[in-house]
This record gives sequence, C-alpha cells and structure tokens, in this order.
Amino acid sequence: MPYNVKIGNRARCDGRSAFRTQPTGSHATKLCWIACNPRSPLIRRAAGICIATEKNELDAAYDVRQPQCPVQRVGRMSSKELVICGLNAVRSRFESDSDSVKRLFFNLATAPGVGDLCRWMAKERLVYRCVESDELEKISGSIHHGGIVVVVEPATIRSPTPNDIRDWARKGETLLLLDRIANVHNLGAIVRSAAYFGVSKLILPDHPQAAMPTEATYRVAEGGLDHVDIFRVIHFPSFIRSLGEHYLVVGAATRGGNPDFRRVDARPIALVLGNEEEGLAADVTEVCHSLVTLRGSGRVESLNVSAVAAVLLWECSRVNGLSQSR
Repeated sequence: MPYNVKIGNRARCDGRSAFRTQPTGSHATKLCWIACNPRSPLIRRAAGICIATEKNELDAAYDVRQPQCPVQRVGRMSSKELVICGLNAVRSRFESDSDSVKRLFFNLATAPGVGDLCRWMAKERLVYRCVESDELEKISGSIHHGGIVVVVEPATIRSPTPNDIRDWARKGETLLLLDRIANVHNLGAIVRSAAYFGVSKLILPDHPQAAMPTEATYRVAEGGLDHVDIFRVIHFPSFIRSLGEHYLVVGAATRGGNPDFRRVDARPIALVLGNEEEGLAADVTEVCHSLVTLRGSGRVESLNVSAVAAVLLWECSRVNGLSQSR
C-alpha cells in the first residue's frame, strides 16, 4: 500500500530526516527514520534527503534487520564489538575516538539532540537509526540505555612497558591500580572519578576476580573511559614492586593504615585499591610503601570502594595539583 510522505512534518536533524507518514488506508500513523545504506536501490535521494514513497520501502528503511542495511540483527552484536550507552558516554566516544564508531541507534526522544552525530555518521557512510526504546534495550542488553547506543570497536588492553613507567613518572602522573575490583559498576564509578581528577593511567591485574570494562562500566563512567588508559599486568605484586624506583606506592587499607595522606619524597604516587570484600591481598600489601585508612564515625564498617577512590584521588590531586592531563 503506498504511503504519502508529508514533508512538512519531518523532524529535520541532518541530510537524512525523520518523516511522519500516513498510509492511504486505515493503518495508524507511523514514524520512520530513513537512514539506510545510501547505495540501496529502495531509497531515492533528493537534495540530500532520503525519501521513500512505497510502504515496503518505508518498512525496509525502518527495519534494522533488512538485508540491504549493513547491520546485524537487533540484539546480536559481534563478540568483537562493544556497546556504549547514554548520551554523555556516546558523545565522549565520538569526540575522543570516532574511528572506532561503527553504528548508532537512538530513540525519538533523543533524536532532536543528536543531529550533529547523525551528520557525521552520514558523511562517513555509517549506519544510524531512530528506533523504538524496546529495540534499544535489545541492542544494548539493558533498560539503562539512556535513549542512545553506539556500537564501537573495543580498545586493545596491553601491559605497560618499563619505558611507559619511566615516562609517566617523569611527567609526575599519578597511577591508579585496582587489586581485583570485581564489580563492573564500581569499576565505572572509579574510572569516572579518575577522569575527573585527571588521573589517566589505570592498571588492572590479569586475575579471574578482576572486572574488565563492559557496557555497564562505560555507562557508569559517563565518558570517563575515553580519558583513562587501561593496562593489564599478569603478576600484580611483582609489577607493583617494580614501580618502587619511580613511584611511591600507597595502598588503601580498611584498617591499620595512616590517616594522613602525605607524600614523603619527590616520587609521584601510585595508589592501590583493594577488592570490595577482601581488601588488598596480602602479597599486594607487602609491596606497598605505605598504607592509608580513611577514618569514619564507626556507625558503618566502611565506604564503598568507589567512594574511597574519589576521596583518595582528590587527595592525590591536592598533593600533585590538578596539572595532570591526558
């Protein structure tokens, strides 16, 4: 059944636009986002605007599962792809590493605010779609998608080299090391605090308990992961010991540490935070130069590790000054 495209009702974001269309029959009004492969024979382009005039063309343009669009079936991402949710995190990825962007999806409520992203996607001939919120949930695997999802190529996590460490120390950069932080949301919150205070080097152990960045981590970090470089080391205690020539290693202990956070020499600080339940492992504690403990009222046993990270990273920034940048 043919559809009449009502140009006057289009919600213009860029060269490819949303059109409110009405069928000639009794079908309900349908909002479609014409954002398919520009080479598709089903779509006619006029003055930079994609226009479809037949119902099957509109359905093909709207349905992300159609074969003419280079997109996988909704809800099925490649194991080599990462989904980033939320407008702040998505914009951060476009600003910091647009080369990794592969596909963009958003709902109608978010569409008016992402015209610049759509223009960039169209220029690069990459797929972008306005879809229903339930489809965003399938794509992201979460109800907490924030109205927008970008599918990207994940970054490779490598081990730092001795030259890296010397260079970081020469620049006075604070290092943040996480000993088996297991919760991906805690990891995201810690990364957000690190980015806020200008700490751009995060080192994780290659350990089964240690969380690695996931979609949830990116969402909670609110773009912080695009400003923090993540590294992974095989033997955590040995690596921490090797930092001693260039760094003052300070471990955060639940109890028994010094309440004062002081730098006793000119070396920059490497801050080590422990697992949510177990704290610092014994072999990690042994290689720390000093321990610090945040004293509380005693009414609750401890702070969440992400809160501890925020407090101690602020102390690091106070000691070093907010001069660190990526």
